[in-house]
Amino acid sequence: MTIKEQYVAAKQAYANWGIDVDAALETLKKVPISIHCWQGDDIGGFEVNKSELSGGIDITGNYPGKATTPEELRMDLEKALSLIPGKHRVNLHAIYAETNGEAVERDQLEPKHFENWLNWAKENGLGLDFNPTLFSHEKAADGLTLSHPNEEIREFWINHCIASRKIGEYFGRELGNPCLTNIWIPDGYKDIPSDRLTPRKRLKESLDRIFTAEVDETCNWDAVESKVFGIGSESYVVGSHEFYLGYALKNNKICLVDTGHYHPTETVSNKISSMLLYSDKLALHVSRPVRWDSDHVVILDDELREIALEIVRNDALNQVIIGLDFFDASINRVAAWTIGTRNMIKALLYALLVPNDHLKELQEKGDFTERLALMEEFKTYPFGAIWDYYCEKMNVPVKERWLTLVKEYEHDVLAKR
Repeated sequence: MTIKEQYVAAKQAYANWGIDVDAALETLKKVPISIHCWQGDDIGGFEVNKSELSGGIDITGNYPGKATTPEELRMDLEKALSLIPGKHRVNLHAIYAETNGEAVERDQLEPKHFENWLNWAKENGLGLDFNPTLFSHEKAADGLTLSHPNEEIREFWINHCIASRKIGEYFGRELGNPCLTNIWIPDGYKDIPSDRLTPRKRLKESLDRIFTAEVDETCNWDAVESKVFGIGSESYVVGSHEFYLGYALKNNKICLVDTGHYHPTETVSNKISSMLLYSDKLALHVSRPVRWDSDHVVILDDELREIALEIVRNDALNQVIIGLDFFDASINRVAAWTIGTRNMIKALLYALLVPNDHLKELQEKGDFTERLALMEEFKTYPFGAIWDYYCEKMNVPVKERWLTLVKEYEHDVLAKR
């Protein structure tokens, strides 16, 4: 059977449950995923005075071919995007500024240092998101930034975050598409703190200063991101989930949840519905933690499907901003982007092809037998045939054919770096 014939047969199976597959594919086309640039160069960035990775961030592996220039990174992103169905976004960190060989401190960054990224995004029809980089810097060497007891250090990072919001505003204005500017800090202590409150007071005061600087909120959306622990902050993190959730709700900011930033027994999927009751928007960084925040490439596992189901079944595709955040230097980096992003899209398609309304009705009636039976049966419905057709329709490789193209790219481009 051809891909189209398999699609028609699969489509009928879903139609028997009142699921409009064509409509689901049209919906899926409109969902952008924010793809993180830092998978392509192991979070190296292009600063003139580059620092070693710090802030609890670690990269393992030395697979050949990583990008070493902005041009190489954009070329690699273009290759990955050509293998991923749909139109998406690219997420940048401040360390990816292009300063023409001039050493520009982070608190002095301006929109002009990202003009090449903006022009590239325009040429490729992409949105851009942004992050101030509060790690891998001498002023973050002791693991403290916006909560630092030293006022001069706090001032430096406050100004960096303000500059970053201005850059996000620039992206949003020029692209006609709001930029999500997300603040994450590594602040915390390795051992048990004697005072948890004072650092949090300083963080709150720093954030208040940052958000006092006016930017056009139609161009820039502010987000804050929490963490439960990190390397070097095993005992205490200043910016906890409770801290940022409270701050976001009180100050009308977006709370960003990273799937690797919680206790191993916590699931982000379970947080989504609660948070949406109180927030107009929610942002995600989807990663795959393995025993800790290890940022493995996203796979189509139970939690990824559950995240997608929570978004779709609650009609929240326009409320949840989906971004990715993983970095694996042990495999081909273009393949990592492709695998992770295609899996995120697959999970959303899976969720769109579940009879969510009927399952809700069963729960309300107390028919837990049929609810469980159908939830299990739909796991083996012909979802793959729908996905293959979607890829073909969107002019990207079907099944594993993309891997051949990545291997060719590795031979022709990556291996020569």
